[in-house]
Amino acid sequence: MGVASAAQAAEWNMATPYGDASFHTENNKQFAEDVAEATDGEVTITVHSGGSLIAHGEIKPSVRRGTVQVGEIFLSTLSNDDPIFEIDTLPGVAGSYEQALALWQATKPMITDIFAEEGLMPLYAVTWPAQGIYTAEPLEDPDQFEGLRVRAPNINTQRFVQNLGGSPTETEESDIPTAFSTGRVDAMITSSSTGNSMTAWDYLSHYTEANLWLPKNIVFVNKRTFDQLDDETQQAVLDAAAEAEERGWQMSRDDNEASLDALRENGITVTTPNDEVAAALQEAGDTLFEDWQSRASDDAKAVLDEYRDSLDEQ
Repeated sequence: MGVASAAQAAEWNMATPYGDASFHTENNKQFAEDVAEATDGEVTITVHSGGSLIAHGEIKPSVRRGTVQVGEIFLSTLSNDDPIFEIDTLPGVAGSYEQALALWQATKPMITDIFAEEGLMPLYAVTWPAQGIYTAEPLEDPDQFEGLRVRAPNINTQRFVQNLGGSPTETEESDIPTAFSTGRVDAMITSSSTGNSMTAWDYLSHYTEANLWLPKNIVFVNKRTFDQLDDETQQAVLDAAAEAEERGWQMSRDDNEASLDALRENGITVTTPNDEVAAALQEAGDTLFEDWQSRASDDAKAVLDEYRDSLDEQ
């Protein structure tokens, strides 16, 4: 055992909006097991999945207040706080796992500083597979977006849908089946992984692999809570977090392949955009990027430039 005694064992709750079928939740549960083992039970983390403890929008404020010790959120939902948080939902910025990881490494210092101002500390971030478009009909003409009610999980995706002429609808992952069954949404922009875990084949028939962007989830802890641990225990948590990040990115890659297979096996037609649709997506993405540049701080723009310079050097 470390410096802390069993009597001082820290019992942490972790809130996540994602269900047990999500690889993110699997990864978080493994992180919790690793922390318990590495600290000889001095730190135990109970993962509350599927929004069962707190709704998605309340997770960050709850961790900030310390009513929950650890939280996981979709990073780009914080775009109103600072445009740096939506950089991983800009089409054309990072189109592969390698680029997405480089983008996270470039933005992590700035994101860590912003979190620190609120008494929070990032533990790890894990990307989703690239985002595509699920529809009930083959997506062959950009005009199909006109008035289409599209599930969009963050403000940038909502802007993107509007740029295409669609009508964005914000729906949590756990509410997706209900949203489709009640006719609240007609289509959704999300990953192969979410389509699989939410059994998209029950209400949709086509998936266009548009490779729009690779957005991330971020797991973070209340800094005051973390600081109460002794140095040895802190390091054990950080080591487990580093392992969770590396493992999570590989799980994302593996889950993407398995999910695409599952979509096909369950009758979903998986295609890539034709030239007309690809051009419309490109135009909508360019508009989105111009909008981001008009709002982003000089620091955020500098981070993006540094990231792009690092790609040129590879």
